[in-house]
Amino acid sequence: MSMRANRVAEQMKKELGEIISRKLKDPRIGFVTVTDVAVTGDLQQATIYITVLNGDNKDTIRALDKAKGFIRSEIGQRIRLRITPELLFEIDESALYGNKIDNLLREINKTSEQSEQ
Repeated sequence: MSMRANRVAEQMKKELGEIISRKLKDPRIGFVTVTDVAVTGDLQQATIYITVLNGDNKDTIRALDKAKGFIRSEIGQRIRLRITPELLFEIDESALYGNKIDNLLREINKTSEQSEQ
């Protein structure tokens, strides 16, 4: 990703967090955190990675997809770009993966402590 795409992605991440938490009133959207934004080099598409703390992931994605036009217009007003990128929402699996690794490490520590006794 180019330097400009990185700057746009960081600005979009900041603005998306505010738009989703303050502007959207859909009850299907629980507590959503924007973890990362990946923008293509030509700034035509942006993949937004989110984590959902309470609520169903699929319902949240559906609600965000339904509000995509509103979110895109808000982004267009806040960030001055010739073309506002097309938005794609995806669940960030890294938090789940991190929890899985953490649980495995705890199990290993627990079994090693038991075998030492």
